[in-house]
Amino acid sequence: MPITHFLEENAEKYPEEIALVEVNPEVRERRGKTWREYELVETNPIERYRRELNWKVFNDRANRFAHLLIDAGVDRNDKVAILLMNCLEWLPIYFGVLKAGAIVVPLNYRYTADEIKYCLDLAEVDSLVFGPEFIGRMEQIVDDIPNVENLYFVGEDCPSFADSYNIRVGHFTAEDPGIEISDEDYGAIYFSSGTTGFPKAILHKHKSLMRAAITEQKHHGQTHDDVFLCIPPLYHTGAKMHWFGSLVVGGKAVILRGVRPDWILRTVSEEQCTIVWLLVPWAQDILDSIEDGTVDLDDYKLDQWRLMHIGAQPVPPSLIKRWKKYFPNHQYDTNYGLSEGIGPGSVHLGVENIDHVGAIGKAGYGWEAEVRREDGSLVEPGTGEAGELCIKGDGVMVCYYNNPEATEEVLKDGWLYTGDMAEVDKDGFIWLVDRKKDVIITGGENLYPVQIEDFIRTNDNVKDVAVIGVPDERLGEIAAAIVEFKPGQEQTEEQMAKFCNKLPRYKRPRKWIFADVPRNPTGKIEKPLLRKLYGGDAVVKQESKH
Repeated sequence: MPITHFLEENAEKYPEEIALVEVNPEVRERRGKTWREYELVETNPIERYRRELNWKVFNDRANRFAHLLIDAGVDRNDKVAILLMNCLEWLPIYFGVLKAGAIVVPLNYRYTADEIKYCLDLAEVDSLVFGPEFIGRMEQIVDDIPNVENLYFVGEDCPSFADSYNIRVGHFTAEDPGIEISDEDYGAIYFSSGTTGFPKAILHKHKSLMRAAITEQKHHGQTHDDVFLCIPPLYHTGAKMHWFGSLVVGGKAVILRGVRPDWILRTVSEEQCTIVWLLVPWAQDILDSIEDGTVDLDDYKLDQWRLMHIGAQPVPPSLIKRWKKYFPNHQYDTNYGLSEGIGPGSVHLGVENIDHVGAIGKAGYGWEAEVRREDGSLVEPGTGEAGELCIKGDGVMVCYYNNPEATEEVLKDGWLYTGDMAEVDKDGFIWLVDRKKDVIITGGENLYPVQIEDFIRTNDNVKDVAVIGVPDERLGEIAAAIVEFKPGQEQTEEQMAKFCNKLPRYKRPRKWIFADVPRNPTGKIEKPLLRKLYGGDAVVKQESKH
């Protein structure tokens, strides 16, 4: 059964109920009006503070776009890319591609023009839908992508080299296109984070999308009455696959265009959101804003908010301890996932396991998970030994598209070797240690940066931290800590070194760099960038003296 089944079912059962809401706080602040004034007087869709559509209109728009694609010659298994910021049009376009029998290809909105071209070529994209933020980048490459036969622009003032989605889609019927789709048909190509150069194209079948939806709903128990707040970018598997849990039950979702703490809390309050998926930096910002008085929780109606969950990167236990101080009644959960495994849920902590905060959990619903040594044997629970996390299930990718060598490295007998190092405790809970490629080998000892980062984050002055390995003539590598302090807080190298005296000597950072810690749109620390900035010749070699 394809994922489109749930959309069609919701359109039939809940035709007039709200499916999606888009909230754009920047518009309200730029114009200085109240929220409801915007709802009443703004006519330009791009300039509306709040937009919404019901399940019937959602399904109708998906059907219309499917017919538009079919009319343009898009066939089964052709690829249609989406290059849009989060907006109300995003998901109907996504489902329109699926309903046409085509393969949907979401693109990272941070891609440069060269990266966009690279991904379009690698995935052999036939059609592209893009928004006004990308006109300049598209102008740079439009003459160099001859295989992209159809270009559709979402917005006002359509550029001359594209067709207007807004105008064209309205000319087509809202009837279902009648394209039969099976679980074994190809459904989507997602791109890796590109931490080792240009990103790889990840091909998934429809059964992967269905696995993501069922797993998410089983994990978080979404009901028809829940309201999901979606903040992360929809091009990423994380945000969309968590929303799939709401799709299964016909629950309302709110797409928030912005990450400011007051915007998040106000939207939760005004839209009565019950489930919020955050990234670590956003949760930290909310807590910092509460503690420095920037926001006052009494200004918001938050009693209905029942679940806060975090994913996309290791979660510091100290962060959850702080969170529970201000939101003691919240359920908390974390999910582990990666795009090669259709996003979150392959490993799942579970709201009932708050006593294991810090662990990523056990195999998720419908998944298997193992931690293996280099020789393929299993790491025994409770030994403290680290191995590579491997997962198996219907959500595992088909392959890296057009890259058989890379596919062979990570897919073995149906198991996906994730590249993440993990331990298993005596109770069977999996603890993420670090990325395999991020392990620092210093004087023959393995250092796992995440463990050091978690400890440094317990310093009340620290906002964020990243630990990387940098060359050292004596030890091969040493740990360098890039520390971002909270506003108005400062520490010296000597103070930070003294703070870390509680760590075993070999785990203590030997180099301190006080600077901002860059993160990508999905909240992951951009360690390749940090290595480029501070690794090699950029770092002065130091003797091990602390």
